[in-house]
Amino acid sequence: MLEVEALNQYYGGSHILRDVKMTVPNGKLTVLLGHNGIGKTTLLRCLMGVVPTKSGTISWQGQKISSMPTHARVATGLAYVPQGRDIFSRLTVKENLLVGATSHKAPSKIPDHIYDLFPVLRDMKNRRHGDLSGGQQQELAICRTLRQLVDEMGMTVLLVEQYYDFARELADRYWVMSRGEIIAGGAGDEMDAHGVRELIAVRWRLIPHRIAHMLHESHATLVDPNIWRGSLELGYARQHGRTVCVHRKA
Repeated sequence: MLEVEALNQYYGGSHILRDVKMTVPNGKLTVLLGHNGIGKTTLLRCLMGVVPTKSGTISWQGQKISSMPTHARVATGLAYVPQGRDIFSRLTVKENLLVGATSHKAPSKIPDHIYDLFPVLRDMKNRRHGDLSGGQQQELAICRTLRQLVDEMGMTVLLVEQYYDFARELADRYWVMSRGEIIAGGAGDEMDAHGVRELIAVRWRLIPHRIAHMLHESHATLVDPNIWRGSLELGYARQHGRTVCVHRKA
């Protein structure tokens, strides 16, 4: 089990993670939900030791790993698939997968079950990063991480996700983060009953026409056209005869 207790992290004077407390049960898929910019990626980087924590503890399978360097955490069985993929561009697919096993005394052969997950990687194993599509690069990043776990296919997964319906289909457990804090958690099959969709919904507010006009004149108007079926004119969204400026509410 992965356990996080009272974890705090700062960037400069900004308090990014605030007393984060959560568990990720063994053999289960746990999803972490929340808007962009609220600390999800920072939490993952803290779990792997990529960025330091100010206070709190991280334990994996009963062992405290908070002070361990990243490579030592990997040796205990932790692995990380970064959002940006971070593929080695000058290496082939096969070489990237072999790099994923350098923390273990693993054989130089890629296990069949790795290629079975994404067969296209077997076909492209001698091709370089630039020959792969974005989706194929993400597949490679996932398989490289699995190589760090050698042949262990029964895994404990913490998945960071923004899309509610996708998360609900997969989750055994869930946590919701907002502004660096865990604000809700529970069983995946209770997400609807717990109102998780509303917790992670983007909130919008409407600014009266007079203020919207002032913002437009100052070239400060931000509008998301996707939330209105009406037309957009001069940086305004029109609906039911009213002119409004629409922007995200933090």
